Parts: sequence; structure tokens; C-alpha cells
Amino acid sequence: MTDIYTPAVIHNGKKTFTVLENNPEVMNALASKLGINSVQSLDIISTILTSPGLSQLLKFHDVYSLTEHELLASISRPVYALLVILPLTPAWHASREAEDKDKPEYTGKGASEPVIWFKQTLGHACGSIGLLHCTLNGDAAKFIEHNSFLEKFKEEVLPLGMHERAQRLYDSKDFEIHHQSVASLGDTAPPSAADGDRLGQHFVAFVKGTDGHLYELEGSRKGPIDRGVLTDNEDVLSPRALELGISRVMKLDAEAGGSDLRFSATALAPAFHNE
Repeated sequence: MTDIYTPAVIHNGKKTFTVLENNPEVMNALASKLGINSVQSLDIISTILTSPGLSQLLKFHDVYSLTEHELLASISRPVYALLVILPLTPAWHASREAEDKDKPEYTGKGASEPVIWFKQTLGHACGSIGLLHCTLNGDAAKFIEHNSFLEKFKEEVLPLGMHERAQRLYDSKDFEIHHQSVASLGDTAPPSAADGDRLGQHFVAFVKGTDGHLYELEGSRKGPIDRGVLTDNEDVLSPRALELGISRVMKLDAEAGGSDLRFSATALAPAFHNE
């Protein structure tokens, strides 16, 4: 089936995508198109609950709370990645600037990388690049379908350095088509390229690398950020992972006198609970 999509535009001198919403409908549709063995909707889930071998299919779940046990318990485990969109507050901005100030250019590449990271050169592609960071890393990568975009693209870019890798993503027509074909999904109408510039929000992925560390991945930083070690039994929604990751940002803002930090999060995890 041919995807129906609106092509990217050239805005401020670079190829610019349509801003994506961080919700399961959008992210599951995109993950499926890119090649993650996923479940896209509750209607599909209801028809295959009794089918054998499907309990480990992946799905993005809404995260309604980081502290309420009953709401967290509704998400199947393990959680392979957490995709968060949040505003660039003054406190978080200052922290990012301080962390990146003296950091050298990222030189990681090849199979020895504990995580695959992409520098973002596409406009408004932070949502789909965040999804790449979620699906290409850690145990989530085991669910990549054979002969899919993700499988082929991972093989193509794994040996490349930061700039070459970013250019391959920028030039990929398939990536553009897949992103743009889901951009109209979600609860609100997508903004124009100019309006998207004014949103001031960032998609950040938190994943567990092959070395067991929690990594913060965002294309506008200088590289992947190692936030610390997790035990074998700790996933990215565990208390320690939250403390090292998204809760750290919330604490920065609170200590700077910020009010309630508004953010949206989805968790990449098995589609069904294992009983």
C-alpha cells in the first residue's frame, strides 16, 4: 500500500517535517511503518489476544503518572524506552548548556556503541528521531522486522560517524514519507513549520544501552548522555531510571522556582501483560 503524505518543506534553509504529537496512536503507527513488530490499536489488540506468540509485541503506552503505582502498573514490563516531550525551561536550558559546553564532538560508531545516536539536522523531526532512538537501541531492537526500513537503515548507518549518519537520515525519502504519513494523526491539527518553531518543546528518549546504562538521547545535544548504571532488573520506568532521567529535569525546574512542569510521555513496552 502506498502511503498518502504531504511532502516536507524547505523552511529556514533546511528540510522540515510536520511536528508529531507524542501519543500512542501516532507513535505506534510510525513504529509499524518503520518496521517494529507492534500493535497499533486497541481494536487490533482485541482480535488477537488469544493468538499464540504475540504477548511480546511492542506498543507505545501513555504514561499518566511517574509516581502513582496503580497507573504505572497498567503498563506492561519491561519498559524498553521512554519518549518524553517537555518545554525547554530556563533551568533545563542552563543545565544543558553547562553539560554540552566543553564536550568534544561525538565520535562513536560501529557495533561497540552502547547506543545508536542521531544528530538532528532535519527541522521538526525530533519526534520521529526520538522514535528511532527508542526502537534501534537496547532490547527493543530485537523486535525489528526483517527487511524493514529499520533493519536496513541500522545496517547502513551503524559504521558511519555522526555527520555521515545525520546526512543519510536527512536524505532518506523513505524516512520522510513514513514521518509525514502519520503527521495528521493525533488529537490536534498539526502546526505549520513557522508555528512549530515557536513551540519550544523537545523530544527526549531514555533508553537502556547494551552496557546496562541509562542514556538520554536527543538530536540537538552533542551526543548520547550517560545518566548512570541500571541493574539487570531495572527498566527505564524503574524508580532509579526515573530519578536519573526525567525526574532529574523536573527537580531542576522545581529548584529554580518553576511551577508544575507540563510534559507528555509514552513508554515502549510489550503490548500485553505477561501473566
